[in-house]
Amino acid sequence: MSLGLFLVGVDNSVLYTALPTLRAELDASELEALWIINAYPLVLAGFLLGTGTLGDKIGHRRMFTAGLVIFGVASLAAAFAPSAWALVAARALLGLGAATMMPATLALVRQTFRDPKELSTAIGVWASVALLGAAAGPVIGGALLEHFWWGSVFLINVPVVLVSLIALPALAPPNEPHPDKHWDFASSLYALVAMFGLVMFIKELSAGRSPVVLALSAAALAIGATVFVLRQRRLTEPLLTFDVFRDRLFTGGVLTAGLGMFVLAGAELLTTQRFQLSAGFSPLEAGLLTAAGALASFPTSIAGGALLHRLGFRTLITGGFTVVALGGAAVYAGVAGDTLWPVIAGMVGVGAGTGAAFGVASTAIVGSAPRHRAGMAAAVEEVSYEFGTLLSVTVAGSLITMFYARQVSDSESFDASAYDASYLAVMAVLTAVAVLAAALTAILFRGNPKETSYAHEQEDADPAGDRGDRRKVRAVGGDL
Repeated sequence: MSLGLFLVGVDNSVLYTALPTLRAELDASELEALWIINAYPLVLAGFLLGTGTLGDKIGHRRMFTAGLVIFGVASLAAAFAPSAWALVAARALLGLGAATMMPATLALVRQTFRDPKELSTAIGVWASVALLGAAAGPVIGGALLEHFWWGSVFLINVPVVLVSLIALPALAPPNEPHPDKHWDFASSLYALVAMFGLVMFIKELSAGRSPVVLALSAAALAIGATVFVLRQRRLTEPLLTFDVFRDRLFTGGVLTAGLGMFVLAGAELLTTQRFQLSAGFSPLEAGLLTAAGALASFPTSIAGGALLHRLGFRTLITGGFTVVALGGAAVYAGVAGDTLWPVIAGMVGVGAGTGAAFGVASTAIVGSAPRHRAGMAAAVEEVSYEFGTLLSVTVAGSLITMFYARQVSDSESFDASAYDASYLAVMAVLTAVAVLAAALTAILFRGNPKETSYAHEQEDADPAGDRGDRRKVRAVGGDL
């Protein structure tokens, strides 16, 4: 499961360093470059809720296996894509494979570990693997581009998929299907339409090129979101039950995942781009710069999960965002002063802070839903992370393009000083988001709870998880 999760994380960020090479090799336009990156998190986030509940129905082990197969086939298609739009299509298929795998990984973790302390530690390890994959993506991409053609950043997935498929029967828990569960594909489609509309709306709003496209994007966002919400209210077993957000720990976990990934993904993407385009770093050198964050996130994520019962959610999450904000300020100061060591220290701070927060944010989400909703909770958790990434790439990429365009004309060659000024402006925005996240989580995790509402839930004797719950629940810290 960890290998599959690592792959998903790597593919989310591997193009951060590879994008300049891809644009040159495929002659990709700005719009094509946006969708080469965003097709993956868009499809991933759009289908996560649906694949989570489908996993509840047919079994999460079966879903994980199917996701691995799809991911392997899509990796081959991406590696040998003949054009930019063919690569976009392959990236979308990669997103579908990742959406099939990701909720299954977390649901299987919860099925395997029943003790609250063991579960918190296991989720901390799970989160650290996801973080390590996302943070290692730029390094892997840069290293491969030093020696191979651009398709190698996707081809490397194939042997890992094969190893995972071979090891899965021996290591994964048994498949536990619940055939009585309902799966609704239409809801996933509506969510995908809404997210597509959001991405295009932000892109066109910053570019200011086509009022027609802007209006159509806004309509897709509004219609997709409205139809999705109305459909959930009519379904007897919806993909998302909005009542779970009444638990402030659940809501706090969702905000932590989304806002944390917004800052982390934006910082990684823009920092690798800035040091390649403006400072003359190679893809590998730029990737190694972000590796500082990866190295820092891994131990803090594991430690956060293991120490949750002692330190509490507020200490780890609000404290983590405070460290992230300080790290963002250090990166800003380093680039402004043309000094590298504050940038490295700042990336360490961003990585360490998000690692501590993410290590327990997943616990706050999956632990605040009953066990028979494990697939839904896992899907919401994953959507939070992926939506944060999707929004970050769209907003941060659009902002830096807009700021840069205001300082130079279309006829001018690349202006490093203008790009640096634009980079600093967006880093200031990301740092402000980290401060906002610290304030919001301080409120949501007030009282510094150390357990979630369903931390001590007992399994029902009915293996199908009958909805007529007779579970014993001890509510701790949540507003139910």
